[in-house]
Amino acid sequence: MDNSYYLGTEKPGRLLRKFAIPCICSLIISCLYNIVDQIFVGNGIGYLGNAATGVIFPITVIGWGLSLFFGDGAAAALSVSLGRGETKNIPKSVGNAVLGSFLSGVAVMVLAYLLGDHLLLLIGATEGNLQMARDYGRIIFAMMPLAMTQNTLASIIRADGSPKYAMGAMLTGAILNIIGDPVAIFLLDMGIKGAAWATILGQFVSFVICAVYLGRSQTFRITAASFKPSAAVLKPMMALGTSSLLTQLSIVVITVINNVLLVQYGAQSSYGADIPLAAFVVIMKLFQIVLNIAIGIAAGAQPIVGYNYGAKNYDRVRTLLKLMMKGTVAVGLTCTVLFEALPGLFIRMFGSADDPVYFDFAVSCLRIYLALILVTCAQKVCAIFLQSIGKAKAAAPLAILRDVLLIIFSLLIPTFLGVTGIFWAAPIADLLSILITAAVMLHVWKELKGENRAPKPSRENLVPDLMIRDTQDL
Repeated sequence: MDNSYYLGTEKPGRLLRKFAIPCICSLIISCLYNIVDQIFVGNGIGYLGNAATGVIFPITVIGWGLSLFFGDGAAAALSVSLGRGETKNIPKSVGNAVLGSFLSGVAVMVLAYLLGDHLLLLIGATEGNLQMARDYGRIIFAMMPLAMTQNTLASIIRADGSPKYAMGAMLTGAILNIIGDPVAIFLLDMGIKGAAWATILGQFVSFVICAVYLGRSQTFRITAASFKPSAAVLKPMMALGTSSLLTQLSIVVITVINNVLLVQYGAQSSYGADIPLAAFVVIMKLFQIVLNIAIGIAAGAQPIVGYNYGAKNYDRVRTLLKLMMKGTVAVGLTCTVLFEALPGLFIRMFGSADDPVYFDFAVSCLRIYLALILVTCAQKVCAIFLQSIGKAKAAAPLAILRDVLLIIFSLLIPTFLGVTGIFWAAPIADLLSILITAAVMLHVWKELKGENRAPKPSRENLVPDLMIRDTQDL
Protein backbone atom coordinates (compact mmCIF):
# COMPACT_ATOMS: atom_id res chain seq x y z
CA MET A 1 0.00 0.00 0.00
CA ASP A 2 1.14 3.50 -0.83
CA ASN A 3 1.69 5.02 2.58
CA SER A 4 0.64 8.51 1.42
CA TYR A 5 -3.00 7.32 1.52
CA TYR A 6 -2.85 6.38 5.21
CA LEU A 7 -5.77 8.21 6.87
CA GLY A 8 -7.73 8.36 3.65
CA THR A 9 -7.53 4.72 2.64
CA GLU A 10 -6.50 2.34 5.41
CA LYS A 11 -9.33 0.26 6.87
CA PRO A 12 -11.41 2.40 9.25
CA GLY A 13 -11.55 -0.33 11.91
CA ARG A 14 -7.78 -0.67 11.98
CA LEU A 15 -7.31 3.08 12.11
CA LEU A 16 -9.84 3.46 14.90
CA ARG A 17 -8.11 0.82 17.01
CA LYS A 18 -4.74 2.45 16.40
CA PHE A 19 -5.90 5.86 17.57
CA ALA A 20 -8.71 5.07 20.02
CA ILE A 21 -6.97 2.51 22.24
CA PRO A 22 -4.10 4.84 23.24
CA CYS A 23 -6.59 7.69 23.63
CA ILE A 24 -8.81 5.62 25.93
CA CYS A 25 -5.77 4.62 27.95
CA SER A 26 -4.67 8.26 28.18
CA LEU A 27 -8.05 9.40 29.47
CA ILE A 28 -8.32 6.54 31.93
CA ILE A 29 -4.83 7.29 33.15
CA SER A 30 -5.77 10.94 33.64
CA CYS A 31 -8.72 9.77 35.75
CA LEU A 32 -6.37 7.75 37.89
CA TYR A 33 -4.85 10.88 39.42
CA ASN A 34 -8.05 11.66 41.25
CA ILE A 35 -9.39 8.12 41.55
CA VAL A 36 -6.19 6.71 43.06
CA ASP A 37 -6.28 9.56 45.56
CA GLN A 38 -9.88 8.58 46.41
CA ILE A 39 -8.95 4.93 46.93
CA PHE A 40 -5.96 5.58 49.17
CA VAL A 41 -7.62 8.48 50.98
CA GLY A 42 -10.78 6.42 51.53
CA ASN A 43 -8.84 3.49 52.93
CA GLY A 44 -6.31 5.56 54.86
CA ILE A 45 -8.42 8.48 56.11
CA GLY A 46 -12.08 7.50 55.65
CA TYR A 47 -15.12 8.81 53.84
CA LEU A 48 -14.57 12.33 55.19
CA GLY A 49 -11.33 12.39 53.20
CA ASN A 50 -13.20 11.29 50.09
CA ALA A 51 -15.75 14.03 50.67
CA ALA A 52 -12.92 16.58 50.97
CA THR A 53 -11.33 15.58 47.65
CA GLY A 54 -14.83 15.69 46.15
CA VAL A 55 -15.11 19.33 47.18
CA ILE A 56 -11.94 20.17 45.22
CA PHE A 57 -13.08 18.12 42.20
CA PRO A 58 -15.24 20.87 40.59
CA ILE A 59 -12.32 23.29 40.56
CA THR A 60 -10.02 20.78 38.88
CA VAL A 61 -12.77 20.02 36.34
CA ILE A 62 -12.95 23.72 35.45
CA GLY A 63 -9.23 23.53 34.69
CA TRP A 64 -9.73 20.32 32.71
CA GLY A 65 -12.52 21.97 30.70
CA LEU A 66 -10.44 25.02 29.83
CA SER A 67 -7.52 22.83 28.78
CA LEU A 68 -9.83 20.84 26.48
CA PHE A 69 -11.35 24.08 25.20
CA PHE A 70 -7.98 24.95 23.71
CA GLY A 71 -6.62 21.43 23.20
CA ASP A 72 -9.62 19.79 21.52
CA GLY A 73 -10.25 22.93 19.49
CA ALA A 74 -6.68 22.92 18.19
CA ALA A 75 -6.84 19.16 17.59
CA ALA A 76 -10.05 19.40 15.55
CA ALA A 77 -8.70 22.33 13.54
CA LEU A 78 -5.45 20.46 12.93
CA SER A 79 -7.21 17.32 11.67
CA VAL A 80 -9.57 19.13 9.30
CA SER A 81 -6.71 21.30 8.03
CA LEU A 82 -4.65 18.22 7.22
CA GLY A 83 -7.54 16.70 5.31
CA ARG A 84 -7.90 19.86 3.24
CA GLY A 85 -4.16 20.22 2.75
CA GLU A 86 -4.20 23.62 4.49
CA THR A 87 -1.28 23.47 6.93
CA LYS A 88 -0.07 27.07 7.04
CA ASN A 89 -1.80 28.09 10.30
CA ILE A 90 -1.28 24.83 12.23
CA PRO A 91 1.83 26.04 14.18
CA LYS A 92 -0.01 29.22 15.12
CA SER A 93 -3.05 27.24 16.29
CA VAL A 94 -0.87 25.00 18.47
CA GLY A 95 1.07 27.90 19.96
CA ASN A 96 -2.06 29.90 20.74
CA ALA A 97 -3.73 26.84 22.28
CA VAL A 98 -0.78 26.19 24.58
CA LEU A 99 -0.55 29.84 25.63
CA GLY A 100 -4.29 30.09 26.21
CA SER A 101 -4.32 26.97 28.36
CA PHE A 102 -1.39 28.10 30.51
CA LEU A 103 -2.80 31.58 31.14
CA SER A 104 -6.20 30.07 31.97
CA GLY A 105 -4.45 27.83 34.49
CA VAL A 106 -2.85 30.84 36.13
CA ALA A 107 -6.26 32.51 36.38
CA VAL A 108 -7.87 29.43 37.97
CA MET A 109 -5.02 29.10 40.46
CA VAL A 110 -5.10 32.76 41.51
CA LEU A 111 -8.89 32.80 41.94
CA ALA A 112 -8.85 29.58 43.97
CA TYR A 113 -6.26 30.99 46.35
CA LEU A 114 -7.96 34.40 46.65
CA LEU A 115 -11.43 32.99 47.37
CA GLY A 116 -10.09 30.38 49.80
CA ASP A 117 -12.56 28.91 52.30
CA HIS A 118 -15.41 31.00 50.93
CA LEU A 119 -15.16 29.10 47.65
CA LEU A 120 -14.88 25.70 49.36
CA LEU A 121 -17.94 26.32 51.52
CA LEU A 122 -19.86 27.56 48.49
CA ILE A 123 -19.26 24.33 46.54
CA GLY A 124 -20.17 21.91 49.31
CA ALA A 125 -17.55 21.79 52.08
CA THR A 126 -18.87 21.02 55.56
CA GLU A 127 -17.45 21.59 59.01
CA GLY A 128 -16.38 17.95 59.03
CA ASN A 129 -14.26 18.10 55.86
CA LEU A 130 -13.30 21.77 55.40
CA GLN A 131 -9.79 21.48 56.87
CA MET A 132 -8.93 18.45 54.72
CA ALA A 133 -10.38 20.12 51.62
CA ARG A 134 -8.25 23.17 52.36
CA ASP A 135 -5.06 21.12 52.83
CA TYR A 136 -5.63 19.12 49.66
CA GLY A 137 -6.68 22.05 47.48
CA ARG A 138 -3.83 24.40 48.33
CA ILE A 139 -1.32 21.92 46.94
CA ILE A 140 -3.37 20.85 43.91
CA PHE A 141 -4.02 24.45 42.82
CA ALA A 142 -0.30 25.22 42.57
CA MET A 143 0.11 22.84 39.62
CA MET A 144 -2.98 23.98 37.69
CA PRO A 145 -1.18 26.01 34.96
CA LEU A 146 1.21 23.19 34.01
CA ALA A 147 -1.35 20.40 34.50
CA MET A 148 -3.76 22.20 32.17
CA THR A 149 -1.05 22.87 29.60
CA GLN A 150 -0.11 19.18 29.67
CA ASN A 151 -3.69 18.18 28.97
CA THR A 152 -3.92 20.59 26.04
CA LEU A 153 -0.67 19.22 24.64
CA ALA A 154 -1.97 15.65 24.95
CA SER A 155 -4.94 16.47 22.67
CA ILE A 156 -2.64 18.10 20.13
CA ILE A 157 -0.17 15.21 20.23
CA ARG A 158 -2.93 12.70 19.51
CA ALA A 159 -4.17 14.77 16.56
CA ASP A 160 -0.60 15.00 15.30
CA GLY A 161 -0.63 11.22 14.87
CA SER A 162 1.17 10.21 18.06
CA PRO A 163 -1.48 8.82 20.43
CA LYS A 164 1.00 6.39 21.98
CA TYR A 165 3.31 9.24 22.96
CA ALA A 166 0.44 11.08 24.70
CA MET A 167 -0.52 7.86 26.46
CA GLY A 168 3.06 7.26 27.57
CA ALA A 169 3.33 10.75 29.03
CA MET A 170 0.18 10.31 31.08
CA LEU A 171 1.07 6.75 32.09
CA THR A 172 4.42 7.88 33.48
CA GLY A 173 2.78 10.52 35.65
CA ALA A 174 0.04 8.16 36.80
CA ILE A 175 2.54 5.49 37.85
CA LEU A 176 4.41 8.07 39.92
CA ASN A 177 1.12 9.07 41.53
CA ILE A 178 0.13 5.47 42.26
CA ILE A 179 3.50 4.82 43.90
CA GLY A 180 3.58 8.15 45.67
CA ASP A 181 0.14 7.94 47.28
CA PRO A 182 0.75 5.00 49.65
CA VAL A 183 4.27 6.20 50.39
CA ALA A 184 3.14 9.71 51.31
CA ILE A 185 -0.12 8.77 53.06
CA PHE A 186 0.96 5.68 55.00
CA LEU A 187 4.76 5.55 55.23
CA LEU A 188 5.38 9.29 55.65
CA ASP A 189 2.10 9.82 57.52
CA MET A 190 1.31 12.97 55.49
CA GLY A 191 -2.41 12.24 55.28
CA ILE A 192 -4.40 14.02 52.63
CA LYS A 193 -1.51 16.39 51.91
CA GLY A 194 0.53 13.38 50.85
CA ALA A 195 -2.10 12.44 48.27
CA ALA A 196 -1.95 15.96 46.85
CA TRP A 197 1.86 16.00 46.63
CA ALA A 198 1.87 12.63 44.85
CA THR A 199 -0.67 13.96 42.35
CA ILE A 200 1.22 17.10 41.39
CA LEU A 201 4.50 15.18 41.09
CA GLY A 202 2.94 12.95 38.46
CA GLN A 203 1.36 15.90 36.67
CA PHE A 204 4.66 17.76 36.47
CA VAL A 205 6.51 14.81 34.94
CA SER A 206 3.71 14.31 32.38
CA PHE A 207 3.94 17.99 31.48
CA VAL A 208 7.68 17.80 30.86
CA ILE A 209 7.29 14.77 28.58
CA CYS A 210 4.53 16.45 26.56
CA ALA A 211 6.48 19.72 26.31
CA VAL A 212 9.46 17.83 24.87
CA TYR A 213 7.22 16.60 22.05
CA LEU A 214 6.91 20.11 20.62
CA GLY A 215 10.51 19.79 19.41
CA ARG A 216 9.81 16.54 17.53
CA SER A 217 6.26 16.99 16.20
CA GLN A 218 5.33 15.47 12.86
CA THR A 219 3.01 17.89 11.07
CA PHE A 220 4.07 21.28 12.44
CA ARG A 221 7.10 23.18 13.68
CA ILE A 222 6.75 25.54 16.63
CA THR A 223 8.67 28.83 16.79
CA ALA A 224 8.50 31.78 19.17
CA ALA A 225 6.16 33.52 16.71
CA SER A 226 3.66 30.66 17.09
CA PHE A 227 2.83 31.85 20.61
CA LYS A 228 1.87 35.38 19.53
CA PRO A 229 -1.87 35.73 20.23
CA SER A 230 -3.99 35.91 17.09
CA ALA A 231 -7.74 36.47 17.14
CA ALA A 232 -8.04 35.12 13.59
CA VAL A 233 -6.49 31.82 14.69
CA LEU A 234 -8.17 31.60 18.10
CA LYS A 235 -11.74 32.29 16.98
CA PRO A 236 -12.36 29.17 14.81
CA MET A 237 -10.28 27.00 17.11
CA MET A 238 -12.20 28.09 20.20
CA ALA A 239 -15.52 27.53 18.38
CA LEU A 240 -14.52 23.91 17.80
CA GLY A 241 -13.45 23.52 21.43
CA THR A 242 -16.62 25.04 22.88
CA SER A 243 -18.47 21.73 23.20
CA SER A 244 -15.58 20.24 25.21
CA LEU A 245 -15.54 23.26 27.51
CA LEU A 246 -19.30 23.23 28.00
CA THR A 247 -19.25 19.51 28.75
CA GLN A 248 -16.75 20.01 31.55
CA LEU A 249 -18.38 23.17 32.90
CA SER A 250 -21.71 21.39 33.05
CA ILE A 251 -20.03 18.68 35.14
CA VAL A 252 -18.84 21.43 37.49
CA VAL A 253 -22.33 22.91 37.80
CA ILE A 254 -23.82 19.46 38.36
CA THR A 255 -21.22 18.58 40.98
CA VAL A 256 -21.59 21.86 42.86
CA ILE A 257 -25.40 21.77 42.81
CA ASN A 258 -25.43 18.13 43.84
CA ASN A 259 -22.89 18.77 46.60
CA VAL A 260 -25.06 21.52 48.01
CA LEU A 261 -28.29 19.51 47.62
CA LEU A 262 -26.75 16.37 49.12
CA VAL A 263 -25.60 18.32 52.16
CA GLN A 264 -29.00 20.03 52.47
CA TYR A 265 -31.24 16.97 52.00
CA GLY A 266 -28.75 14.65 53.70
CA ALA A 267 -28.86 16.77 56.85
CA GLN A 268 -32.65 16.31 56.88
CA SER A 269 -32.33 12.52 56.58
CA SER A 270 -31.04 9.76 58.82
CA TYR A 271 -27.79 9.66 56.80
CA GLY A 272 -26.50 13.10 57.75
CA ALA A 273 -24.68 15.53 55.43
CA ASP A 274 -21.39 13.69 54.84
CA ILE A 275 -22.55 10.15 53.90
CA PRO A 276 -24.57 11.19 50.79
CA LEU A 277 -21.76 13.53 49.72
CA ALA A 278 -19.08 10.85 50.09
CA ALA A 279 -21.23 8.29 48.21
CA PHE A 280 -21.80 10.73 45.35
CA VAL A 281 -18.06 11.38 45.05
CA VAL A 282 -17.35 7.65 44.66
CA ILE A 283 -20.17 7.15 42.16
CA MET A 284 -18.94 10.09 40.09
CA LYS A 285 -15.47 8.52 39.90
CA LEU A 286 -16.96 5.34 38.44
CA PHE A 287 -19.11 7.43 36.11
CA GLN A 288 -16.02 9.33 35.02
CA ILE A 289 -14.09 6.16 34.16
CA VAL A 290 -16.84 4.75 31.94
CA LEU A 291 -17.56 8.07 30.28
CA ASN A 292 -13.88 8.57 29.53
CA ILE A 293 -13.72 5.20 27.78
CA ALA A 294 -16.53 6.33 25.48
CA ILE A 295 -14.98 9.75 25.04
CA GLY A 296 -11.68 8.03 24.27
CA ILE A 297 -13.32 6.15 21.40
CA ALA A 298 -14.71 9.40 19.99
CA ALA A 299 -11.60 11.49 20.64
CA GLY A 300 -9.40 8.77 19.13
CA ALA A 301 -11.58 8.83 16.03
CA GLN A 302 -11.49 12.62 15.84
CA PRO A 303 -8.31 12.96 13.74
CA ILE A 304 -9.53 10.29 11.32
CA VAL A 305 -13.07 11.65 11.08
CA GLY A 306 -11.89 15.24 10.73
CA TYR A 307 -9.32 14.32 8.09
CA ASN A 308 -11.78 12.35 5.96
CA TYR A 309 -14.50 14.96 6.34
CA GLY A 310 -12.04 17.62 5.23
CA ALA A 311 -11.09 15.42 2.26
CA LYS A 312 -14.83 14.84 1.49
CA ASN A 313 -14.62 11.08 2.04
CA TYR A 314 -18.15 10.99 3.46
CA ASP A 315 -18.66 7.24 3.16
CA ARG A 316 -15.66 6.68 5.43
CA VAL A 317 -17.02 9.28 7.87
CA ARG A 318 -20.30 7.36 8.14
CA THR A 319 -18.45 4.07 8.55
CA LEU A 320 -16.39 5.56 11.37
CA LEU A 321 -19.53 6.81 13.11
CA LYS A 322 -21.02 3.31 13.03
CA LEU A 323 -17.82 1.83 14.46
CA MET A 324 -17.74 4.48 17.21
CA MET A 325 -21.31 3.69 18.23
CA LYS A 326 -20.74 -0.08 18.22
CA GLY A 327 -17.75 0.32 20.53
CA THR A 328 -19.67 2.67 22.82
CA VAL A 329 -22.62 0.30 23.11
CA ALA A 330 -20.31 -2.62 23.95
CA VAL A 331 -18.60 -0.63 26.71
CA GLY A 332 -21.87 0.73 28.09
CA LEU A 333 -23.61 -2.64 28.24
CA THR A 334 -20.65 -4.32 29.93
CA CYS A 335 -20.35 -1.63 32.60
CA THR A 336 -24.10 -1.53 33.22
CA VAL A 337 -24.16 -5.27 33.91
CA LEU A 338 -21.19 -4.97 36.29
CA PHE A 339 -22.59 -1.99 38.20
CA GLU A 340 -26.04 -3.54 38.61
CA ALA A 341 -24.77 -7.01 39.54
CA LEU A 342 -21.74 -6.12 41.70
CA PRO A 343 -22.21 -2.61 43.14
CA GLY A 344 -20.76 -3.56 46.52
CA LEU A 345 -17.46 -4.55 44.92
CA PHE A 346 -16.97 -1.07 43.50
CA ILE A 347 -17.99 0.71 46.70
CA ARG A 348 -15.52 -1.39 48.72
CA MET A 349 -12.68 -0.28 46.43
CA PHE A 350 -12.95 3.22 47.89
CA GLY A 351 -12.92 2.18 51.56
CA SER A 352 -15.32 2.87 54.44
CA ALA A 353 -17.25 -0.36 53.69
CA ASP A 354 -17.20 -1.17 57.41
CA ASP A 355 -19.82 1.55 57.97
CA PRO A 356 -23.08 -0.30 57.13
CA VAL A 357 -25.19 2.86 56.80
CA TYR A 358 -22.76 4.41 54.31
CA PHE A 359 -22.27 1.13 52.43
CA ASP A 360 -25.98 0.37 51.96
CA PHE A 361 -26.76 3.92 50.87
CA ALA A 362 -23.86 4.02 48.40
CA VAL A 363 -24.76 0.63 46.85
CA SER A 364 -28.38 1.64 46.33
CA CYS A 365 -27.53 5.01 44.81
CA LEU A 366 -24.83 3.57 42.55
CA ARG A 367 -27.42 1.27 40.94
CA ILE A 368 -29.79 4.18 40.40
CA TYR A 369 -27.34 6.80 39.10
CA LEU A 370 -25.49 4.51 36.68
CA ALA A 371 -28.53 2.55 35.42
CA LEU A 372 -28.43 4.23 31.98
CA ILE A 373 -24.70 4.93 31.68
CA LEU A 374 -24.85 3.41 28.17
CA VAL A 375 -27.20 6.19 27.06
CA THR A 376 -24.96 8.86 28.62
CA CYS A 377 -21.95 7.55 26.73
CA ALA A 378 -23.76 7.38 23.38
CA GLN A 379 -25.03 10.92 23.75
CA LYS A 380 -21.57 12.33 24.52
CA VAL A 381 -19.96 10.41 21.64
CA CYS A 382 -22.45 11.94 19.21
CA ALA A 383 -21.54 15.45 20.40
CA ILE A 384 -17.82 14.78 19.92
CA PHE A 385 -18.47 13.37 16.44
CA LEU A 386 -20.22 16.59 15.44
CA GLN A 387 -17.27 18.54 16.82
CA SER A 388 -14.93 16.39 14.72
CA ILE A 389 -16.65 17.35 11.46
CA GLY A 390 -16.67 21.04 12.33
CA LYS A 391 -20.38 21.34 13.22
CA ALA A 392 -19.73 23.43 16.31
CA LYS A 393 -23.25 24.94 16.43
CA ALA A 394 -24.79 21.48 16.73
CA ALA A 395 -22.06 19.98 18.92
CA ALA A 396 -22.15 22.60 21.67
CA PRO A 397 -25.86 22.26 22.62
CA LEU A 398 -25.72 18.47 22.51
CA ALA A 399 -22.60 18.47 24.68
CA ILE A 400 -24.53 20.04 27.57
CA LEU A 401 -28.05 18.78 26.84
CA ARG A 402 -27.99 15.83 29.25
CA ASP A 403 -26.32 17.90 31.93
CA VAL A 404 -28.82 20.76 31.73
CA LEU A 405 -31.66 18.26 32.08
CA LEU A 406 -29.85 16.62 34.97
CA ILE A 407 -29.54 19.93 36.80
CA ILE A 408 -33.25 20.63 36.37
CA PHE A 409 -34.31 17.20 37.62
CA SER A 410 -31.77 17.31 40.48
CA LEU A 411 -33.53 20.42 41.75
CA LEU A 412 -37.06 19.09 41.29
CA ILE A 413 -37.11 15.38 42.18
CA PRO A 414 -35.59 15.61 45.73
CA THR A 415 -38.54 17.73 46.78
CA PHE A 416 -40.63 14.56 46.41
CA LEU A 417 -38.14 11.73 47.08
CA GLY A 418 -35.65 13.34 49.45
CA VAL A 419 -31.91 12.80 49.18
CA THR A 420 -32.15 9.69 46.95
CA GLY A 421 -34.14 11.75 44.42
CA ILE A 422 -30.89 13.49 43.49
CA PHE A 423 -29.60 10.18 42.14
CA TRP A 424 -32.86 9.38 40.28
CA ALA A 425 -32.39 12.56 38.23
CA ALA A 426 -29.61 10.93 36.16
CA PRO A 427 -31.51 8.12 34.39
CA ILE A 428 -34.48 10.41 33.68
CA ALA A 429 -32.17 13.03 32.10
CA ASP A 430 -30.48 10.27 30.09
CA LEU A 431 -33.73 9.13 28.51
CA LEU A 432 -34.82 12.58 27.38
CA SER A 433 -31.39 13.62 26.10
CA ILE A 434 -30.88 10.53 23.93
CA LEU A 435 -34.25 11.08 22.21
CA ILE A 436 -33.27 14.62 21.19
CA THR A 437 -29.75 13.54 20.22
CA ALA A 438 -31.08 10.72 18.06
CA ALA A 439 -33.21 13.19 16.07
CA VAL A 440 -30.20 15.46 15.44
CA MET A 441 -27.93 12.57 14.44
CA LEU A 442 -30.52 11.18 12.04
CA HIS A 443 -30.52 14.52 10.24
CA VAL A 444 -26.71 14.60 10.11
CA TRP A 445 -26.60 11.00 8.87
CA LYS A 446 -28.94 11.83 5.99
CA GLU A 447 -26.90 14.91 5.23
CA LEU A 448 -23.68 12.89 5.01
CA LYS A 449 -25.41 10.28 2.88
CA GLY A 450 -26.64 12.93 0.47
CA GLU A 451 -23.33 14.72 0.07
CA ASN A 452 -21.68 14.50 -3.31
CA ARG A 453 -18.97 11.91 -3.15
CA ALA A 454 -15.52 13.31 -3.70
CA PRO A 455 -13.13 11.44 -6.01
CA LYS A 456 -10.59 9.17 -4.43
CA PRO A 457 -8.01 11.38 -2.66
CA SER A 458 -4.80 11.99 -4.53
CA ARG A 459 -1.25 12.34 -3.32
CA GLU A 460 -1.49 16.11 -3.68
CA ASN A 461 -4.21 16.50 -1.05
CA LEU A 462 -3.05 13.88 1.39
CA VAL A 463 -0.37 14.41 4.01
CA PRO A 464 2.55 11.99 3.62
CA ASP A 465 2.44 9.07 5.98
CA LEU A 466 5.66 10.14 7.64
CA MET A 467 3.82 13.25 8.85
CA ILE A 468 0.94 11.45 10.47
CA ARG A 469 2.02 7.97 11.48
CA ASP A 470 2.54 7.32 15.12
CA THR A 471 6.21 6.45 14.84
CA GLN A 472 7.25 8.27 17.97
CA ASP A 473 7.85 6.40 21.18
CA LEU A 474 9.02 7.39 24.60
